[in-house]
Amino acid sequence: MDLIINIFSLVGSLALFLFGMKTMSEGLEKFAGDRLRGILSAMTRNRVMGVLTGVLITALIQSSSATTVMVVSFVNAGLMTLAQSIGVIMGANIGTTVTAWIISAVGFKVNIAAFAIPLLAIGMPLIFSGKSNRKSMGEFVFGFSFLFMGLAFLQEAATAMNIGDMVARMLAHVPQGSFFTIILFVIVGAVVTMIVQASAATMAITLMLFGMNIPGFGFEQAAALAMGQNIGTTITAFMASLTANTQARRAALAHMFFNVFGVVVFLIVFYPACTVVSWFVENVMGGGNDLFKLSAFHTAFNIINTLLLIGFVKQIEMLVCRVLPMKEQDEDHRLKYISGGLFSTAELSLMEAEKEIGNFAERCHRMFGFVSELMATDDESVFNKTFNRIEKYENITDQMEMEIAEYLRRVSEGRLSNASKSEIQKMLRQITELESIGDSVYNLARTLNRHRMNCQDAFTEDQLHHMRTMLQLVERALQEMMKRLGNSGRMGVTASFNIEHEINNYRKQLKNQNLHDVNSGQYSYQLGVFYVDFISECEKLADYVINVVQAGRGINNDYSEAT
Repeated sequence: MDLIINIFSLVGSLALFLFGMKTMSEGLEKFAGDRLRGILSAMTRNRVMGVLTGVLITALIQSSSATTVMVVSFVNAGLMTLAQSIGVIMGANIGTTVTAWIISAVGFKVNIAAFAIPLLAIGMPLIFSGKSNRKSMGEFVFGFSFLFMGLAFLQEAATAMNIGDMVARMLAHVPQGSFFTIILFVIVGAVVTMIVQASAATMAITLMLFGMNIPGFGFEQAAALAMGQNIGTTITAFMASLTANTQARRAALAHMFFNVFGVVVFLIVFYPACTVVSWFVENVMGGGNDLFKLSAFHTAFNIINTLLLIGFVKQIEMLVCRVLPMKEQDEDHRLKYISGGLFSTAELSLMEAEKEIGNFAERCHRMFGFVSELMATDDESVFNKTFNRIEKYENITDQMEMEIAEYLRRVSEGRLSNASKSEIQKMLRQITELESIGDSVYNLARTLNRHRMNCQDAFTEDQLHHMRTMLQLVERALQEMMKRLGNSGRMGVTASFNIEHEINNYRKQLKNQNLHDVNSGQYSYQLGVFYVDFISECEKLADYVINVVQAGRGINNDYSEAT
């Protein structure tokens, strides 16, 4: 019975450690989400700055997996190039060593759990604060406390279970001093980290076991485990990229290649490297505890690996591009930026949705251009082909609305700041109006098709001129809308409103002129109906366009209902 309790205590302690790591990381990401994005975009202009950026962000959020997943999402969204992402990933590997140094310094020497409880008292009022930033900082404090409480409980549970004796008995069957044993420990480290999906957790366990002075588990075996963890940690970003675009998968593959290459190189010089690190800690750092040796090895491994490969970023990029060639994008492809799964935090996932809405708008804009092609052709086969293309686009826009809305629904289930909740509402309204634009373009095509099928009279030159002028006005409205998507908080809407008023006035003028022309016998009533239907549908389309612009600005007026 005691054994079962101890096993559950061990697993529960690890769960508390992982939960603390996740909560701390998410709290800091939400607190500084926009700042982190700004840092990444501003500091990745060259490979050296990219590495430093990766070190800084990973040191802050204490998770290389979170950083690499973030980088994969940025590449997926087109906000970062593949070459830039490789530099940041290199830096993330260095930044993750901070966790090992913190644990080495205080994790097993000081009863950090005793300080963790008072920290919860500090975090409690922050958690219940109405302000999003304070709440995020409260989550960070709670996560930090849980992390070290889990670490302390992990050590207690391991001691109660005599983990040291169990590991020693297992190692007694492993040949000591064999290079095969070192490779075995590398594989074990990789597999365990793949399962746990947190290199910080497996590093903490390795440090704990190393600190127990277990026979047969010395510095070299612990260093081999640490190297394996660098391979295992790549699985998180790789899994996140499976449903992403090709560039994102390439970034995850570059991460895997980088870490595997480093392990292979270090295995070649493994024993001399261990000797140099031991000498450095004992003679340069003044000794310290044995855990410092392992942390120093972990840091040296990642720094040296980065120095070896930082000059070959272009070559790494060429290699992963050759392994994963770009697939041709066809018209049936719907979502370009949103992948099948959510990324590390709900806040970052909004960026994916924002880019996808821009893609949605571009598709609607392209679809609108086909209407002019319908008007310009007298060839029946060309007309039918273009009409079928518009019909196909209309079906795709319907599907895009549903898929983006479902993605936003899943994002909204995460913990969001008030600003992000408001952003989701804006996005939902935008995709509804964009889908209506697609419907309206299809209605324009149907009007032209009905005229061709049911009316023997062709549009007069004046009518065609007015219809083309209206299309040009709507085109201007769409172009203004495209400028404002993604820049809703930084661009005014005066130009869009002016075009909308111009379109409304032009529609009224043309409708009045149509009544006069029909009454004077210049063309038939039936032709006038198709003509006015086309003009009115253009005006309705422009209403949906202005609604998209207003949604981005948080304005609630609905032009489609007001006019």
